[in-house]
Amino acid sequence: MGLAAGRREAPGARDAPSRGVARRPVTAFPLALREVRHPGCMQQIPGAWQRTARGAGLLAADGAPVPTIFAEMSALAASTGALNLGQGFPDEDGPEAVLDAARRAIADGVNQYAPGRGFPDLLDAVAEHQRRFYGLELDPAREVLVTVGATEALAATLLALVDGPDDEVVVFEPYYDSYAACVALSGATLVPVPLRWPDFQPDLEQLASAVSDRTRVILVNDPHNPTGTVFTREVLDEVVRLAHRHDAIIVTDEVYEHLVFDGPHVPVATLPGAAERTVSISSAGKTFSLTGWKTGWVTGPADLVSAVLAVKQFLTYVGGSPFQPAIAVGLRLPDAFFASVASEMAAKAALLGTGLRAAGFDVSTPGGSYFTVVDAAPLGATDADAFCRELPARAGVVGIPLTAFASPAHRDRYATLVRFAACKKVEVLADAAERLAGMTRG
Repeated sequence: MGLAAGRREAPGARDAPSRGVARRPVTAFPLALREVRHPGCMQQIPGAWQRTARGAGLLAADGAPVPTIFAEMSALAASTGALNLGQGFPDEDGPEAVLDAARRAIADGVNQYAPGRGFPDLLDAVAEHQRRFYGLELDPAREVLVTVGATEALAATLLALVDGPDDEVVVFEPYYDSYAACVALSGATLVPVPLRWPDFQPDLEQLASAVSDRTRVILVNDPHNPTGTVFTREVLDEVVRLAHRHDAIIVTDEVYEHLVFDGPHVPVATLPGAAERTVSISSAGKTFSLTGWKTGWVTGPADLVSAVLAVKQFLTYVGGSPFQPAIAVGLRLPDAFFASVASEMAAKAALLGTGLRAAGFDVSTPGGSYFTVVDAAPLGATDADAFCRELPARAGVVGIPLTAFASPAHRDRYATLVRFAACKKVEVLADAAERLAGMTRG
């Protein structure tokens, strides 16, 4: 497929944007992650953890690690009794047929290591799913790999395919924080392309200028976390065009593929000329409301999938065995189930959006995923981080500042924007809407 080696510009040809958003340090981290005490001095432990944490914005100015914004805001929700619409996890279990299949697998003794690529039945089920929904033909034995969720799939893919500090990874910003951490761990440079309020589509000229012969990977999250946008066909076509022009690999994060509200999901791999250079990542967590099972998969050309396996097998080796046959059952559920997943989430997003508008926010209408983004400026906000820390006391609801998903150079674009998650019970969302509508103004 081309993907030539030795095609990069000289190091330093582009200034390397970094993501070092510092948040307040905490002292609850293990000593090993903070410092080692030596006679007469304090010395940080060296290692790749520092650049990983720095990439994700999890180092304070003094070099101490700080918690993720999700941990901070979830702790704030717990301590105040506020409704947690910050972190994207459902409060309802998935389909009973899938839960029963996991219980049955445990009872039947499926409790030892799975094969390195995954149980053949799940590999077959993933390939069947790709054919059934998207018309993609895959060899399950060579072009599918089971992973410990999409997060591990992403880490293994970037570590496998990025070759070092001369490489760049282009992402759409704001972005899921794992992207910046994994890119930093790989040693590559993160190149963010800003998405624009309120529709969160990129400027195609900015996208084209971000991709160069140093670009090793273009990372596309569609539907998008944290904004809830679904990229237009024009944007996806441009990604494919630029990947061909600069001999880059496309990596797609499609965990919200069955949570598109208006029409079917369009995988990048289905576009003309894309399949040969696209690694697609998805998982069971969002589709089946089973985020704790951490079962995901990678699909794509056999050589790329084998490269990912070469790294993945030394990260976790394999995941939870009894979950694999259960997810195979889930992937074979009737079409009506998958349609209901999208329609129910769309209804929840609409309910949440109505409450947010009633509270006085400007609201971006999501095209999919769990998430809705609002502008808190009409409520007097000038700093989303400060606004979110005050929100539990003002309204009894927790959100996440969008600045937590942005690099320092672009934080001003998202200064008053907040993300809320709609993946909760209807009664919880109705309660949140009522609380927000009665919020005291700051």
